[in-house]
Amino acid sequence: MEMKPRPSWDQYFMDIAHVAASRSNCLRRQVAAVLVRDSRIISTGYNGTPRGVKNCNEGGCPRCNSDTPSGQSLHECLCCHAEENAIVQAAYHGIAVKGSTLYTTYSPCLLCAKMIINAGVIEVVYHQHYTIDDVSMRLLREAGVIIRPLEAKWN
Repeated sequence: MEMKPRPSWDQYFMDIAHVAASRSNCLRRQVAAVLVRDSRIISTGYNGTPRGVKNCNEGGCPRCNSDTPSGQSLHECLCCHAEENAIVQAAYHGIAVKGSTLYTTYSPCLLCAKMIINAGVIEVVYHQHYTIDDVSMRLLREAGVIIRPLEAKWN
């Protein structure tokens, strides 16, 4: 019996990020992040409203439930980003993320880039390029965070 080839660590963790994204109830974009240290998952997060707040698909975020064009009125969005949730979940459970790698389905926005830097994440591996990430990518590089796009296909 022929065995299917094992995925690389990068592929494995990004596959998990894509599955985690399916938990998002955001009406606009489903995003997830997985924090890894020593080839072990230490935290995951996906985008959505804060704990205890009505979910997007239930009307919890007015921006997500509007026809506001992509990239506009982002300050009105009540959702937490996947990277933010992965970092906050780790803190909530007392898990240090310093020295970890973050796998994310989209490259980080500026707010998430600042959190990634200050949390001590040393590498970001992303699948898709987020359209408004120019400043965040520049900031991550300046702070010495390794940034790698992962070219692979997902269903």
